Amino acid sequence: MGGLTADPAFRSMTFVVIDFEATTPTGYPSQPIEIAVLALRYEDEGWQETGRSTSLIRPPAFAPVTPAGTAQTGLTAAQLSVAPTPTEALGGVDRRFSGDTPYLLVAHHAATEANIIYNQREHCPTLARTNLLDTILLAKHCIPGLVNYRLDTLLTHFEISQPANRHRATADVDVTAQVFRRLITLANDRGRVANLAALVKVAGRTAKCNLAAQDGLFELTPVAGEVAAEPT
Repeated sequence: MGGLTADPAFRSMTFVVIDFEATTPTGYPSQPIEIAVLALRYEDEGWQETGRSTSLIRPPAFAPVTPAGTAQTGLTAAQLSVAPTPTEALGGVDRRFSGDTPYLLVAHHAATEANIIYNQREHCPTLARTNLLDTILLAKHCIPGLVNYRLDTLLTHFEISQPANRHRATADVDVTAQVFRRLITLANDRGRVANLAALVKVAGRTAKCNLAAQDGLFELTPVAGEVAAEPT
């Protein structure tokens, strides 16, 4: 057993893989239309799933789903018109976070998820204060030299099957969780990451709500220096 997965701080952490689908209206930030989360803990038996949740989210009138969005996700304006509001959907996820449990969010290109969460923070204040791990940053550390670090590239590298409904939140959370677990195995077995603190240094991103409220500090930045991320 390597140092990372033996670290008590790592074992006490709940890792919540998160993915949004969103619309991007001109002149406005991205608006979520679907969310999925998958909670994982590392125990003696290995990785254990401790919870999951998914919900559609009704977008505001200024951010309708576009034909291109429907082509990518399969979600239609009719479906979303009767979906839960952001208060209902994001509030429901937020209430799943216990105040006594340490959490880290896990996302591929975490800046995307973090920006959506920050802009919706009135509906999910606990989620908005939860720091993140970026699987792109972790992959660059563990697998240097790939042509790029898009999610599909990592799925091919790890021989993980493409889900039929790729670009839906639940499917993307499931494959991101698989990639995360493979990366942790590499980090652990090769001694690339010694403990949770080192993992955060390599791949951590600070939630915007946890940054000092000063000019210029509201851009999401990597914990350990500026590393360019790539979209999915």
